[in-house]
Amino acid sequence: MKAFLILEDGHIFTGTAIGAEREVISEIVFNTSMTGYLEVLTDPSYAGQSVTMTYPLIGNYGVNFSDMESKRPWAMGFIVRELSRTASNFRCEGNIQDFLKRHDIPGIAGVDTRALTKLLRERGTMNGMITANEDYDLEEILPKLNAYRVGNVVDLTTCTEPSVLKGKGKRVALLDLGAKMNIAKSLNARGCEVTVFPAHTPAEELMAAKPDGIMLSNGPGDPKECGDIIKEVRKLYDSDVPIFAICLGHQLMALATGADTHKLKYGHRGGNHPVKDLETGRVYITSQNHGYVVDMGSLDETVAAPAFVNVNDGTNEGLSYVGKNIFTVQFHPEASPGPQDCAYLFDRFITMMGGE
Repeated sequence: MKAFLILEDGHIFTGTAIGAEREVISEIVFNTSMTGYLEVLTDPSYAGQSVTMTYPLIGNYGVNFSDMESKRPWAMGFIVRELSRTASNFRCEGNIQDFLKRHDIPGIAGVDTRALTKLLRERGTMNGMITANEDYDLEEILPKLNAYRVGNVVDLTTCTEPSVLKGKGKRVALLDLGAKMNIAKSLNARGCEVTVFPAHTPAEELMAAKPDGIMLSNGPGDPKECGDIIKEVRKLYDSDVPIFAICLGHQLMALATGADTHKLKYGHRGGNHPVKDLETGRVYITSQNHGYVVDMGSLDETVAAPAFVNVNDGTNEGLSYVGKNIFTVQFHPEASPGPQDCAYLFDRFITMMGGE
């Protein structure tokens, strides 16, 4: 069956329908990872977005459900050059086509993803529609595409009630802003007892649990949409509890302390982004998935200092807060692109809490 990707600027890509047989309007982004497509699909940070995989062959090792970063996928659509017809891997538990259908995710294969990615890099992230309707009316569709907004998707992805991952070490309160599962697992693997709280949990309730440390997770969307959460993060900042924040959590802490954020032209999404540690000068290959960054021109040097920088474009990748046991990063140390280059950041957090 034919399928079409229609962008808000009028560009149309033709391919073959994969996954669910329905149309979807979303933000169109690209990810440069060579593997990890299941982790991408199930990363809550993709809520409101359809993902273009730049690597030309997707699905060749199938799916393994233990690799999922959430209980369900969050990407709204999937765009690939070629979807593998066979899946071969000793861990394989199914194929990507069935996975997309089971979770009602529409997609399109046979697209020139190189041309699409170049277009998104030149013109910036755009909204788009995936449809199998050959009789589409472009004049009717374009206003809908221009009107689409991702909105406040943190409320969509966060958990609805607290849960506990048992451990015998330090107690960590994890604020779930759309958290990847591996964040809690990375802490638990170091002995921590991790209590996961919904995004709108008041700071007082978080502190009443008497945590040794607080983790602010990754999550989707524009950080400025999270006004009420930012107010609670400010209260957490004013406490003396050690805090480690990743991705959206990093942005919310910056906003809570007076800095600003802005949207990147096409974002950072992939497992091959070089980031420099400004203290040691060492460069790490990191996994990233974000469309917004902290605006360094708005940073108060008496509040926070840059800790990491993106080697490609010079944008901020982390902050160390002056006089506080708080550090935040824009990238994902719980992911494994290096494969474990940045895992030491969890060890640093354990040390900040007084652990070993």
